[in-house]
Formats: sequence, structure tokens, C-alpha cells
Amino acid sequence: MKEQVEVRTLKEGKYVLIDEEPCVIKSISHAKTGKHGSAKARIDAIGIFDGTKRSIVAPVTDKTYVPMLNERTGRSWL
Repeated sequence: MKEQVEVRTLKEGKYVLIDEEPCVIKSISHAKTGKHGSAKARIDAIGIFDGTKRSIVAPVTDKTYVPMLNERTGRSWL
């Protein structure tokens, strides 16, 4: 299962879905708004299951998916 959240609410150490793979967020950097554009966020994350490094760049007002994980058992409920 997954839920939608805004990119601006994500924090380091939390989880995000990138390319339909659950990942742990390692770093987030925000860029200021431009003259004709919106603020952007770059999210660098590492996959939970395969350990590969992934990143996305998206406006902070966009919505992205966050997996609902059971942290006690470590199982993903995707």
C-alpha cells in the first residue's frame, strides 16, 4: 500500500517510492524559486531491497508516493 504526500513534507531517514521501489531518503536539497518557476527539491535515496542509489528532482508542491511499511517486522505492504 502507498499514500500520496507533498514533496516538501519529506525528511531524511523516511521512505519514498522511486521507480516503484521503496527507498530510504539520504539527503534532500531545496532550490529557490526562479523568476518563472517554482522551487525544486532534489531527493537522493537508497533502495531498501537492492541497495541502488536513486534520485529525483521535483517541484516541492508536487505529490509523490510513500510506502506504508511495518517497521517492526520490516515487511513492505506494497
